[in-house]
Amino acid sequence: MLNESQLAVLKNAKLGALNIHLERLETLARFDSAGELSDEELLAFLKICNTLYRSGEPLITDKVYDSVFLAELEKRHPGHPYLHSVEPEKAFTGKTVVLPQRMLSTEKAYTEESIEKWLVNIEKAAVELGIDPDSLIFRATPKLDGFAAYDDGKILYTRGDGRKGTDITRVFERGMIVGGSGKRGLGAGEIVVNQSYFNRHLADTFENARNFQASVIKEKELEPHALEAIKNKAAVFFPFSELPDWQGSAAEIRATFENIVATIYSLIDYDADGVIFEVTDERVKQHMGATRHHHRWQIAYKSNAETAHVKVMRVIPQTSRSGRVNPVAELEPTRLSGAMIARATAHHYGMVKEQGIGEGTLIELTRSGMVIPKIERVIEPKQPQIPGQCPSCGSELIWDSDYLYCLNSAHCPAQIENSIEHFFRTLANNDGFGAKTIEKLHTSGVNSVYAIYQLTLEQLVEMGFRSQDGKNQIAKNLLDQLKRSRTEAIEDWRFLGAFGIWRMGLGNCERLLQHHRLLDIFNLSVDNIVLIEGFAEKTASAVVESLAMLKDEFMKLYGLGFNLLQTALITGQLQKTSPITGLTIVFTGTMVHGKREDMIKEAKRLGAKIANSVTGKTDYLVTGTDAGATKINAAQQKGIKVIGEQEYLGVIRQ
Repeated sequence: MLNESQLAVLKNAKLGALNIHLERLETLARFDSAGELSDEELLAFLKICNTLYRSGEPLITDKVYDSVFLAELEKRHPGHPYLHSVEPEKAFTGKTVVLPQRMLSTEKAYTEESIEKWLVNIEKAAVELGIDPDSLIFRATPKLDGFAAYDDGKILYTRGDGRKGTDITRVFERGMIVGGSGKRGLGAGEIVVNQSYFNRHLADTFENARNFQASVIKEKELEPHALEAIKNKAAVFFPFSELPDWQGSAAEIRATFENIVATIYSLIDYDADGVIFEVTDERVKQHMGATRHHHRWQIAYKSNAETAHVKVMRVIPQTSRSGRVNPVAELEPTRLSGAMIARATAHHYGMVKEQGIGEGTLIELTRSGMVIPKIERVIEPKQPQIPGQCPSCGSELIWDSDYLYCLNSAHCPAQIENSIEHFFRTLANNDGFGAKTIEKLHTSGVNSVYAIYQLTLEQLVEMGFRSQDGKNQIAKNLLDQLKRSRTEAIEDWRFLGAFGIWRMGLGNCERLLQHHRLLDIFNLSVDNIVLIEGFAEKTASAVVESLAMLKDEFMKLYGLGFNLLQTALITGQLQKTSPITGLTIVFTGTMVHGKREDMIKEAKRLGAKIANSVTGKTDYLVTGTDAGATKINAAQQKGIKVIGEQEYLGVIRQ
């Protein structure tokens, strides 16, 4: 059954003209053969599947799409235009522009034999050029499962249809960084999100990383989770040329193929659904050329895309920091993509209830490469397992749309422990306060962050924080880290964000404190907050209510004397606090005054807006040593003032 998100995608994509009814669409998704489909229905189904995949809501797996439906079209009509065109990415609002270089799809292979056939073709091309095949070097890199884009140093384009894309340079203006060396203008790459970060912060909200990646590119005001991911450098544009890789000969690929694939998957902490192999010799690349669809000198190995029919043992509820109770399906242990899978998220209890996920349910489980295992569809539904009480505190649960919530935030152990862990993790200036430490503290009666800061060495030792030799070093280390968290400088918006206010990610916390001082926010009304760009009335109401509830705990912690860096106010009616307040500044090159990151923090404190790329709105381009010519040329062309580091320091000291 299609979910609400998939239905919304199809509605917005205006695919009604393809004339496949929903019931028929759901039936086709279960087919393992496409022989009975008419040409018209087969093509329509392929287009619908591609649209859903590009929108982060796949209907079928890559392998089924390629080996069943796409293969059927190729068998019937080898020259069909659909086979030789780049499958279009989702369209985004914005200016459509011609790409500086065509961005083709990558030919896929699902067996080692297909890779061997490709290697033979490469070697034949080398012989035709008079090149010794044994001298060829091949490169293997992760096939990132993100949003394809192209960066020419001035504009970041979506891949679009391979010829024309959409200008999404705004993602750099919002603070998104470039992975690898951090340099702009390195060509093709993908927008991806750190896998560990996604699992920790976003998996409760998004079914998969591709869903989230689409939200980062939106033209309109971003949601707090997207701004927070950008601010934490978890969402990045990663150029293909900067990816970690393996390099070696064809003989090495043949001899150690499985080891190479396993190695590539271990090199990154981003979703990867395959391994890209390519020959590095430019003469061979030019000789082999490309079809209208893909380069012949490159291939994507995706045999790790696997699907299995698995029985659900039971569905376990888990309570998050926000009180949302999330379903986790315990499965019969099944090996997929080289890993033993025993659990998979069911996303929310609305899905569990609607699709009949419970003990004995037979599901289709998919895992591609390092991508998180996903329940693709329910094959045989059973009685759904819906909890009535919170698994942590036993309180009655309530429904809110598709989600179940525990409202006992003050006494629910899971919410307390997750909230404490969130506080220390968000401060990001301490070590040692992970889940196990916090669980141990809570078991010993410590119920709040403030209570942790009141602990003595003797109390920690009594709670069991001592090494095997009986010494008290573990307890001493924890106290040292508590002191460090108070004395090491952090931004006031980060301190506010550590309290986990609903709908207030780090981006919204910083935006709020750009208009009001930290201690003044507790006196704000809904009307005050909705005046700030990005705060709708519903969000403002939730913020006011949450601030009222946490005020006492906040003031106690604030009174401990944290070293907070004050956010510069940018409200129009306030006087400028420095010569660069309100100006947009881009830093490039290596700085002598301090690390570029420190100079950016300093500029923000002085009220400046920081951007990563030069646009017509830029006021200053500040250059250090090894400054890139691309940004300097862009600034000169746009009439932007280019100043050196020393001149900049003179400006801010006026």
